[in-house]
Amino acid sequence: MSAIHTWACFLLWVGLAAQEKTPDVSVKCIISEACVLPCSFPPGGDEMVEWFKQDALVYKFERNGSDGSKERSDQNQLSVSTLHISTGNASLILKRSGFKDRGAYRCHVQTSGGQHDAKVILKVEAPIRGLFLELSRLSGYEELKCSVRDVYPAPRVTWDTEPPTYEALRPVTRMHADRTGLFTVDSRLKRLKGNPALNYICKVSAPYGGPMWTASLKVREIRGAEGKDLTLPCSAPSYMDNAALHWTFSSGEETSTILSYDSRSKHISSPPPWDSYVELDAYKVTFGEGSLRLMDPKPLEHSGSYTCEFSLQHSKHTEHNDVTIGDPSEPKTHTSKESSYWWVLGVVAALLVLAVAAMWAFFKFRGKRTKSRNNNPDEETELNRVKDAAAAQ
Repeated sequence: MSAIHTWACFLLWVGLAAQEKTPDVSVKCIISEACVLPCSFPPGGDEMVEWFKQDALVYKFERNGSDGSKERSDQNQLSVSTLHISTGNASLILKRSGFKDRGAYRCHVQTSGGQHDAKVILKVEAPIRGLFLELSRLSGYEELKCSVRDVYPAPRVTWDTEPPTYEALRPVTRMHADRTGLFTVDSRLKRLKGNPALNYICKVSAPYGGPMWTASLKVREIRGAEGKDLTLPCSAPSYMDNAALHWTFSSGEETSTILSYDSRSKHISSPPPWDSYVELDAYKVTFGEGSLRLMDPKPLEHSGSYTCEFSLQHSKHTEHNDVTIGDPSEPKTHTSKESSYWWVLGVVAALLVLAVAAMWAFFKFRGKRTKSRNNNPDEETELNRVKDAAAAQ
């Protein structure tokens, strides 16, 4: 019986220990914001709460029956709601979390009914607030620049294209931490030659998990005829569904909104005078087709950069359409630079043809005169006789 009794007591102790043991909790705190480290226990009287960081006491609360209570904190930003302790809540509140708060914490609570321990792993982060992707030509060649600022820890950056390309992508990614410890990430990728229709996609993810941020960009050149309706293409990538759409126009430094689509209300708005020149099919937008119809375009008013942007909370897709409106007789496949080049060649060719024709005419005329003299001896003899008769008289 004694052996059975001993085993029963041992199993009961293991069961109670298992009930009291709380699994470790991992908490992510946003830098410069308030954060709570959880600690709950079975309510009891005469509570004593202690919080340790790396085995160093940082907070203590004692309630001595009817004698009242005492509270001590080694840091002004650490506190526990004493009103909630009697209900079994001894969570530690950080008023303003920072890098120095990272580490392992232990909550120890002792009451008249027993004691309780909990361990909390505190991580801090500065999450991604925005992702920016643009086309730059400052390095002497075209490159895509993907950047994110004021983040912690340093995120992971990857590149992709749609459709996929067999050519290896070789981005150059630089990370710089400022004096506060926050990172700025700058990743650059050369634009691939010979494939202007590629959609470049930059993806950024945080080491602690959370949503992946994506930004994509496509650039194209379009030439249209004056007075002839023109379609400006724009399509959302396959990973974006039911996104808002925004169209802007720029000719120089000034940028203006020409059309907006709200994915929730399905409403399209376009300010004057653009409401008379642009048209969008709202039904197709729900399926990711945001192409814009430009009606009766004019060279001076409508030549410029048209930008469409599909946006969701963590994703953004942008397409730049550099549009030139010209004379209907001009070939649509030639840019103004190419037209100027061929015009110069045409003038030079015409001058060469005229020069060759003039030389040919000169030599032909000269040859006829020479031949005429050589082939008429009777006429020359008669002329000589006339000259001799005149001299005799």
